[in-house]
Amino acid sequence: AQAKEQQLKEETIDVTLPGIRFIPGGKHPLTQVLDEIKHIFVTMGYSVAEGPEIELDYYNFEALNIPKNHPARDMQDSFYIDEDVLLRTHTSPVQVRTMEAMAPQLPVKIIVPGKVYRKDDDATHSPMFHQVEGLLVDTNITFAHLKAVLMTFARKIFGEQVKVRYRPSFFPFTEPSAEMDISCVHCNGEGCRVCSHTGWLEILGAGMVHPRVLEYGGYDPEKVSGFAFGMGIERIAMLKYGVNDLRLFFDNDLRFLKQF
Repeated sequence: AQAKEQQLKEETIDVTLPGIRFIPGGKHPLTQVLDEIKHIFVTMGYSVAEGPEIELDYYNFEALNIPKNHPARDMQDSFYIDEDVLLRTHTSPVQVRTMEAMAPQLPVKIIVPGKVYRKDDDATHSPMFHQVEGLLVDTNITFAHLKAVLMTFARKIFGEQVKVRYRPSFFPFTEPSAEMDISCVHCNGEGCRVCSHTGWLEILGAGMVHPRVLEYGGYDPEKVSGFAFGMGIERIAMLKYGVNDLRLFFDNDLRFLKQF
């Protein structure tokens, strides 16, 4: 009995001791930025659409006005699974799929977040990265509507003080096309290493939906018009947080991730 009592004394647990602190996880910085972008557009009335990451060549290229042998295909070194199936190089195919499903209903007002794949790997590119694309199709939509939406987005995510500018560009699926720059968030447009001393940072591409793409989606370009835009989540996160190497987001280094 004495031995048992001694054993119980030695095994006594002090129930007043505080428990071991549980350190909860946190959201990945890319998830934080994506959630913020989704929230901004959902509050503007956009719905979130999704589609397959393994995509048909037809939706990834042809239905976006990029026919076979079109020079624009050289811009994107793609991961083909077979001749007609590939890992999508952008989230734009979901725009065509959504138009097909909704035609002839109006408006079509969606954003499409998701993973995309290209043969790129350096400090500013990754073989897998994330995009958010947007599409609005309705009657009497103009470039002015596009500018208003993108200005609202830029101010919400980078601050009310941000300035924007548009440069002419080319994308097969929009006409006219433009790229949008914002005043550098690190030097307020004065010029620094991040913006290559130009005072401006490119953040996304946009334009009016090409009539042929509207036709592929089942809409009459004589009666409706629309705009589309697309941005890389990693690009936005790098600018927002001042990160200079995209690969840091995928290294899973807790010393880096805990800063967010």
